Amino acid sequence: MTARMNPYAHAEITQPFIDYATSAAEVSGLEHSLLELVKIRASQINGCAICLHMHSRDARKAGESEMRVIMLSAWHESPLYSPRERAALGWTEALTRLAGNSPSDEAYAAVEAEFSERERVALTMAIGTINAFNRLGAGFQLGHPVAAADRHAPEQAAA
Repeated sequence: MTARMNPYAHAEITQPFIDYATSAAEVSGLEHSLLELVKIRASQINGCAICLHMHSRDARKAGESEMRVIMLSAWHESPLYSPRERAALGWTEALTRLAGNSPSDEAYAAVEAEFSERERVALTMAIGTINAFNRLGAGFQLGHPVAAADRHAPEQAAA
């Protein structure tokens, strides 16, 4: 994969969006850990490497366990997530996979049971925001940093 261009070089366009995302998260009233899980899950679905890197790192720095980050793509089968997190992840999937599918009544009922009206709006806006960032990252094929220790040596890959 080769990066196509860096959209963030056009700060006059991207910086207001970054500022909005930061401000909206601060006033949302939602738990930081929940927001990071939502961002990671949407980024997994959208295949956005740079967002996966950034939000997985941020979640770990904020105290999220390695296992919960690793298991996030299988949250349906894992007991590691609370009912509130499960509702948010279901809503994330419903809104991220929106093309041709209306979010189900079941997904909405789950989020309604765990979140106030204000929180549902904040969560929905957070999901929309990460999806927009994913489109920048995936669309322009923005890569993530790779440390030498993270690379597989050819002899390791063959084993």
